Amino acid sequence: MHMIATRKLGATDIEVTELSFGGAPLGAVGDRITDDQASAIMHRAREGGIRYFDTAPLYGHGLSEKRLGRVLRELPRDDFVLSTKVGRLLVPESEGERFEGMRDAEPVAIRYDYSFDAVRRSLEASLERLGLDRVDVLLCHDIDIWTHGDAQPGIFQAAKNGALPALAELREQGVVRAIGLGVNEWRVCSQVMDLMQVDCFLLAGRFTLLEQEPLAEFLPQCREHRVSIIIGGPYNSGILATDERRFATYDYKPAPEHLWQRAQAIRRMCESHGVDPRAAALQYPLRHPAVAAVIPGVRAIDEMETNLDLFATEIPDALWRDLADAELARAID
Repeated sequence: MHMIATRKLGATDIEVTELSFGGAPLGAVGDRITDDQASAIMHRAREGGIRYFDTAPLYGHGLSEKRLGRVLRELPRDDFVLSTKVGRLLVPESEGERFEGMRDAEPVAIRYDYSFDAVRRSLEASLERLGLDRVDVLLCHDIDIWTHGDAQPGIFQAAKNGALPALAELREQGVVRAIGLGVNEWRVCSQVMDLMQVDCFLLAGRFTLLEQEPLAEFLPQCREHRVSIIIGGPYNSGILATDERRFATYDYKPAPEHLWQRAQAIRRMCESHGVDPRAAALQYPLRHPAVAAVIPGVRAIDEMETNLDLFATEIPDALWRDLADAELARAID
């Protein structure tokens, strides 16, 4: 059993492993992998020292929660940290919409609901799928412009009046130990921090080796408020993990040329130091003290093995300096 260092989530006593487990692909791939393969991936993560697992009703329309639950409910409950999300209820197919991009065959659909009552309903349904009696961290999912476009102001208002106070109440009652958001952009996190005391944000793809916009204002604001960041999508959905142009995705879509060129310049710099660029991508965000964990999603056991190896790679300080000097990735002191 390997040891992976842990960091505290915000001002809570929750310890998460710096390398953790993103459960989205285990739902999204559907029957491209079997339940047994999914369990094997989870067991490998655990053997490798991973102790924090993230999931959501969205991922495979509940399949990710079921697959994580199968393994986690066999373990001593204090042995791991688990987060799931609220904001989308799973409903009969006639009452909602299927989320494209998911390959599962679960007989349900999704309905957005950021009301106060929906939070408890959503959590209860998640616990049932997981087969567990509690989750540690509950996140309000996707109240950003990235997800809702022009409808976002109304969604934000609904969450501000409903879901967010409901999360605060669940934390106060001790039902969950930490609350926050799971989103794809940092500005909405900044807004929520001004409204209420949260513990963490799961931020996908916005503070990575490829992009560092949050460094200037947002991450210092997190430090000030004692809020931790969990980094989802450390490879920016793939562009940092491939050297083949046709496979390069950014924000789950084909990567634009200027970002592809930038990723290739980062790759060359890493390779000149004998470092796999994926190792640098996994480790870079953790150089900032506001960041508690990186959670790459895995869909195969060899990806799990690779991530564990990459995470254990020693990276020379000279690489970080050279990336900063070339204005490819900003220095983090």
